[in-house]
Amino acid sequence: MLSIEEKTRICALAADSRKANDILVLDVGPLSSIADRFLICSGSSDRQVRAIADAIREELSKQGEKPLAVEGYDQGTWILIDCADLILHVFDDETREFYDLEHLWHQAAKIDVAGLSPAPVAGG
Repeated sequence: MLSIEEKTRICALAADSRKANDILVLDVGPLSSIADRFLICSGSSDRQVRAIADAIREELSKQGEKPLAVEGYDQGTWILIDCADLILHVFDDETREFYDLEHLWHQAAKIDVAGLSPAPVAGG
């Protein structure tokens, strides 16, 4: 089982690999019993939103992780991927702006996505 840090890093990198917009990780644990973290990102079309969600699910699967639930895939405007301690919200840009989860969860601490990248390998 992956740690929350590993799971968050894998999902953020997978989203970035599909050119997700504005990847944001929020520490919602102190504010909610739903999850420890939210990862929020968006794409410019339903096709890109699905590609981001597919990449995330594929990378989790490679690590032996399977989401508890995936909702909204067919519509492609807001795909929610429930990984228990990490909930991923993959929006199209318009839907993300409308629901504005960043504002709704403004009290949550932001986790630096750049800090989630794997450390460079020495000598490589």
